[in-house]
Amino acid sequence: MEEILTVYERPYDFKNPLICLDEATKQLVKEIKVPIPPQRSQPERVDYEYERNGTANLFMLCEPIVGARYVEVTQRRTAVDYAHLLKRLVDVFYPDACKITLVQDNLNIHSPSSLYKAFAPEEARRILSRLEFFYTPKHGSWLNMAEIELSILSRQCLDQRIPDFQTLQKHVSAWNEHRNQKGTWIDWRFTMQDARVKLHRLYPSIYI
Repeated sequence: MEEILTVYERPYDFKNPLICLDEATKQLVKEIKVPIPPQRSQPERVDYEYERNGTANLFMLCEPIVGARYVEVTQRRTAVDYAHLLKRLVDVFYPDACKITLVQDNLNIHSPSSLYKAFAPEEARRILSRLEFFYTPKHGSWLNMAEIELSILSRQCLDQRIPDFQTLQKHVSAWNEHRNQKGTWIDWRFTMQDARVKLHRLYPSIYI
């Protein structure tokens, strides 16, 4: 926990950007009956019945200090999908960075070995040389600021029935562009000093 909080206190450095990564699943839901459009003094009416149409995965990358984020919608959440996301992070989003600090949780695919499942060893090693991994504690994924962005995405964009993968991509892309234009950054205020006071029960007791 303290390691993550120390990383968050680093001054901004465009050559060493701080990126938080997380993912979420979205259930795709099709309407069985066509909703009745809204009328004067009458909201849209949607039938309670629906048809499940599979799921999709959303990868969230955010740079909280700058107020930038990138959401990628994928059919699956595999080690290979994760590896290709890291390649785009290194080569497309931050090609001029010397080292990218990546904060993520302990999901099994969040491993350097995922790159070797997707690329030749030389390419995997090249991508890894540009990355510095930091993992949140096992029961402390709330320390990952990407969770905040996913929560906002869920409230502002995903709180509706979305019938298929293409529609989900369209909605998420529009939300992503709008939020980046606003440049909304995360004002993280939970420091290491706060942790030692508020979470003191997690620290060992030392008697002298």
